[in-house]
Amino acid sequence: MITDWDSAPSLLDGATSVELTARDANLRYWLTNVPQGTLAGRPDGYDPALTVPAHMFEPGPLRDALVREYAFRTVAEDKAARALSFLVGLAPDTDTMEFYATQVLDEARHAMVFRDHLRVLGVTDLDAAAGDDIAAILDPLEEFGLSVMRDDFVGGVVMMAIIIEGALAPAAELSERKWRPLNPVAAEIDRGAGIDEIRHLTVGASIAREHLLAHPADRPRVVSLIREGMRMWSVLPVHDMVLRREILFQEGLDRYRSLVGDYEVWPGRRLVDTTPEERLATADRWSTEMKESRLRHIGLEEAL
Repeated sequence: MITDWDSAPSLLDGATSVELTARDANLRYWLTNVPQGTLAGRPDGYDPALTVPAHMFEPGPLRDALVREYAFRTVAEDKAARALSFLVGLAPDTDTMEFYATQVLDEARHAMVFRDHLRVLGVTDLDAAAGDDIAAILDPLEEFGLSVMRDDFVGGVVMMAIIIEGALAPAAELSERKWRPLNPVAAEIDRGAGIDEIRHLTVGASIAREHLLAHPADRPRVVSLIREGMRMWSVLPVHDMVLRREILFQEGLDRYRSLVGDYEVWPGRRLVDTTPEERLATADRWSTEMKESRLRHIGLEEAL
C-alpha cells in the first residue's frame, strides 16, 4: 500500500515504479488512505512521541541549513496549493477534479507542517529565513506556471508533474535521508510529504498520458512546454541555492559526526563521508532518472 507509513516505497522508487490513475485516487481513496492511513496518529506530520533534538535549537550552520530549506519549501508548497486550484476548475471529469482537490489539501498540509516545524525552532519570518531564493527562484516559477495553468489543463498537469514537482522531488528525498540521524522529526515530516508526492507524480503522469492518447494533436504543444520548463530550470539559480544549503549542512555534520556514526544516506555510502558536491550531484542524477521515467511513461521521450 503506497499510503501506508511503514510499507510505502521511497519517493524515488514509488515515483518511477507505481502506476496510479485519477480513478484509483479519487476523493474516497484519499479519505480512506491519507487521513485514516498515512497520517493516522500523526496530525502534525510525525510521530508525536518524537522530539526535536536539543542541538537543532543551537545557533549554527546545522540549524541554519534546516531553516533555509524549510522556509523555501513552505513558500513553495503554499504557491503550489494556490496554483493547483486552477486544475480543479479545469478538470475534465469528476475523478480528476477530486484528485486535484485532494492535492490542493496535500500541498497546503505540507506548507503547514514545514511552517510549524520552523515555529518550533523559533522562526516566524519566512521571507528573511529564505533570503533571496523566493524572489530568484519561486517567483519566476510561479509566474511561468500560472501563465500555463490558468487555462491549459494538460499543460498545467505536465507543469506540476514534470517541471515543478518532478524536478524538486529528488531534493526532498535527499532531505529525508540526510536529516534522519540528526533531526528525526524533520525526517518524518519529509517522509509523509514524500508519500503524498508519489501519488501526485504518478497520477499526474497518468492523466497526461491518457489525455495525449485521446488528443494527439496536443503533443507538439506539450513537448514545447516541457522543453521551455527545462530551459528555465537551467537558468534559475537552483544549484547555487542547494549547494549553499549543503555547505551549511556539511559544517553542521562535521560538528555532530558522533551522532551520525555509520548511518548510510544511500546503500554503501556513509553520510559522514559525503560532500556537499556529491549530495548535490546525486540529487541531480535522481532528478534526471525520475524525469526520464515519467516522460517515457507518458510517451513523451522526444521532450528529453
